[in-house]
Order: sequence, then structure tokens, then C-alpha cells
Amino acid sequence: MQYDVIIIGSGPAGLAAGIYAARGGLNTIILERAIIGGQITSAHQVENYPGFPDAIEGFELTERMRQQAERFQAKFLDEEATAIGMEGLCKIVETREHKYRTKALILCTGAYPRRLNVPGEQRFTGRGVSYCATCDGALYRDKVVAVIGGGDSAVEEGIYLTHFARKVYIIHRRDELRAQKILQERAFQNPKIEFIWNSVVQEIHGSDKIEKLEIFNRVTQEISFLPVDGVFIYVGILPNNKLLESRINLDEAGFVYTDEFMHTNIPGVYAAGDIRHKVLRQVVTATSDGAIAAFSAEKWIRDNYEALEKTEQN
Repeated sequence: MQYDVIIIGSGPAGLAAGIYAARGGLNTIILERAIIGGQITSAHQVENYPGFPDAIEGFELTERMRQQAERFQAKFLDEEATAIGMEGLCKIVETREHKYRTKALILCTGAYPRRLNVPGEQRFTGRGVSYCATCDGALYRDKVVAVIGGGDSAVEEGIYLTHFARKVYIIHRRDELRAQKILQERAFQNPKIEFIWNSVVQEIHGSDKIEKLEIFNRVTQEISFLPVDGVFIYVGILPNNKLLESRINLDEAGFVYTDEFMHTNIPGVYAAGDIRHKVLRQVVTATSDGAIAAFSAEKWIRDNYEALEKTEQN
């Protein structure tokens, strides 16, 4: 069976694309290998999405988006896309179970947390090393934890961890944060948070569980050890681009180049959300990307397939 649109990924970008594509009358399926909603489902609070002045949990926000997409007859399939290809204008999407054909393809594959790549990180992942405070924060009630990073995610999740931990250290490689000012002010005013500036973690030590972090001060060149029960790492994201064909143009970091219509360099193939080369990765920009991608895909299908069908009829 040939679909009008296949969307790979069901984060906010994929959900918005599904809403707009299905509402536009396109036969639409959304492929998702994991949790519908993507990484934002683990966010304790989303307070900068328009229309929710009292904030909303990430899971609830994306659940509403999912229901909205299904209302317009978008279909969700619990399958992982393993390969994509081309047959003329038609795009081919393969999963372990099936092979699908589609007129237009929207890539919403997102991104994943960057690792520190220091000794002990892999060994203690899931046993003291985490990349999601909302997922694991409650495990550290009345304990001491460290957050590594200085951006929005690091500071926001550090603040969230103070609901459980008795002490939260935020370790940052520079002497000032990159997070939004409002988050910085909240963190500076929180008595449970202490900052360790100009420092990087060189190794995570422990036996059966994490015991301490080995920290290198980039200014004094001194090494110190910080006893902690857990560490949460927020040092950036990497694109989920393993699926993408070599013909799709990527930037140096591996994110997809698109134009303002979300079109990649391949006709009928679009990208939206965190997988895109862009300056701001937020829920609101992801949903905007998804809406534009679906709108552009609908127009592309109309301009190309309808013209082809008329030619064949003549």
C-alpha cells in the first residue's frame, strides 16, 4: 500500500506533522520505535509552551498531541524504520516487519544526549549515571547528586532535583552559565544548589555504585574528588541520523540542512524538529517545523503527483 505521507518519529515535530498532514486529508502514518512523544515526555514541567500559563507535564502535552493526530485519522505504528530509499518520485521506508511506499517522507528522528566519554560513565549508566532527572530523580531522595552542564537542561533539571536530593552540585566547564536568565536566577537563589565553576569531570569512581567524581579545575589545574550518590549529564545532544541516506545534506555535527519549507535536498523528503540544523531546539520550534513540513509535503504532492496523474491520463 502506498501512503501519502510517512513520518518517522513521534516527538512534538512528528506529532504536529501528523496533525497537519492528516487534517489536510493525507493518508498518514507515524512510525515510532520507542515512546510516543519523544524525549519531552520525561520533562517534569514545560512552562514555555504557549497556552499553558501554569505549565504542563511533558507527557501530558504530547499525549494531547497524539489524541489530536488520531482524531484526524493519523495512524501510529510501533515499528522502527531501518532503511529508506527511492523509486522515482516514490519513497521506500523499510522496517523489520514491512516495507512501505509513500509519496512524501518527513524525518522527525530527533536527537539523543551526548556522553561525557570518561572512565566509569558507561559502567555506571543506569546505576548512578543518568541523563534524565525526571526519570530517576526520585531515587536520590535525601542524597547528594551532581549535574554536569551549564545550559537550560542542566540548570532546569538541577532545580528539579532539589525536590528530592539534599544537595545538588552543578559542575560547569566555564565561569558562567549558558542557560536562560530566569533559570539562572532560580538556581542561584536555591539554597540546595552549589556551583563548581571552570571544572570538568575526568572520571566517575565507585565499586558497586558511584562513590565520587574526579574533577579537574581548568583554571587552577588542580584535581579534586567530590563524593556523590548520582550524576546527571547534560552536555549537549547528538542527531539520530544513522537512518539517513548519504544523499541527504548534513551539517558538520550531523544535523539535516533544510530550507525554510523544511525541504531537504531530496525532492519530497522533509526534516523537522531536533534533527534539523537550527538555532533553537524547543517544543514550540519543533511543532512549528512539523506543521510547515506537512504543509510543504501536501503542496509538493499536489504539484507533482497530480501533474503526473494528468499526464498519464492523457
